Amino acid sequence: MNAAKTAKTLMWICLVVISALSLFPFYIMIVMGTHYNEDLFKGIPILPGDYLADNLKTVMSADFMSVYLNSLIVSVVSVVLATLTSTLIGYALAKFEFRGRKALQTFVVLTMMVPTQVGLIGYIIEMRNLGVGNTLWPVILVWAAFPFGAFFMVQFIRDSIPNDLLECARIDGCSEPGIFVRIVLPIMKPGLATLATLVFLWSWNNYLLPLVTINKSEWYTLPIFISNLGIVHRTDYAARMLALTLTTVPVLILFVLGSKTFMKGLTAGAVKG
Repeated sequence: MNAAKTAKTLMWICLVVISALSLFPFYIMIVMGTHYNEDLFKGIPILPGDYLADNLKTVMSADFMSVYLNSLIVSVVSVVLATLTSTLIGYALAKFEFRGRKALQTFVVLTMMVPTQVGLIGYIIEMRNLGVGNTLWPVILVWAAFPFGAFFMVQFIRDSIPNDLLECARIDGCSEPGIFVRIVLPIMKPGLATLATLVFLWSWNNYLLPLVTINKSEWYTLPIFISNLGIVHRTDYAARMLALTLTTVPVLILFVLGSKTFMKGLTAGAVKG
């Protein structure tokens, strides 16, 4: 065996070991959801147990599907809202010259440096004054002003869409909305897919904002639901693990289906020439 084959074999062995180590926590989470709660304190289970049906009954009896629908609504609407506003802001800052453009771009960057917790109280008061407190709207509307999304779109559009292409479209008589819909959006598909994936993951797993803005159980999202699951008479960790497994499935499917586009969007503009 020559040196090249040996190096390739070692590389594959390393990749298999790293993949196994990365997937092992997910396997343990799935297996723990099939065991009796008290058995989990005896040690980490390796093989599946016999209490999957009982744990599933505990999860479903706590109105899991309604909470699941709440999280799905929040994530999907957040993706639409964040991608729409971020794309429009990014396109304007990247391709148009107007007074205050640099100041606005600096403001977007500065807002990225402000911790979420700093503006949390003011945001809650604002939502209450708007009359949408203690509903799903505070968890959704926070994505309408998404500084990272605007910054990401500015960089993506600046690197991916040449100005000459836009000028050619204007010379041919295409209107500005037509240029945006027919030329800009098709080129931006990798960037849109990347941003949509990130927003979906972050809104799906968001715990802090729903915790401080939602008090009614009918508006709970999955992170809040799981933290409160099985605490009436005892803390049912097995049921929580099963709920976590059901919660992780759509995220894994989304990432697997969009992994190629996701990586393409992240690396867009990284290589030039």
